[in-house]
Amino acid sequence: MKGQCLCGAVTLEVTPEAREVSACHCRMCRLWTGAALFVFTAAPEQVSVAGPVRRFRSSEFATRAFCETCGSHLWIQDDGGDYELLPGLFEEAASFALTSEIYVDHRLGSAELCGDHPRRTRAEYESQNPFVEEERLQ
Repeated sequence: MKGQCLCGAVTLEVTPEAREVSACHCRMCRLWTGAALFVFTAAPEQVSVAGPVRRFRSSEFATRAFCETCGSHLWIQDDGGDYELLPGLFEEAASFALTSEIYVDHRLGSAELCGDHPRRTRAEYESQNPFVEEERLQ
């Protein structure tokens, strides 16, 4: 799949591992996107990027990337992990199904998502995954 940022300065070519999207409603993702973060994953060897990308170390274990020219959000990546790419950059990703949702107990009232997919609360997610202390974001 081919994608690009809003201004076209950054282009991406990706072979996703699965054609599915997940959503996160944690405080950090809401601060970054304004609502919820939607992503699909691809291994580093399946991603090719060209253009002026800036990276921001958003936590002790992850980096977020954006276009240096227009500011479009591109991906989040845990250290040594897969790319978690924003589907809106890729026309083909419009057909990807929403298959999971985390931090549902922190979502905005206007961001309730429909569908019959697994939903996990903050406590459920954080019991098995690294996380950022929300108190740090106050």
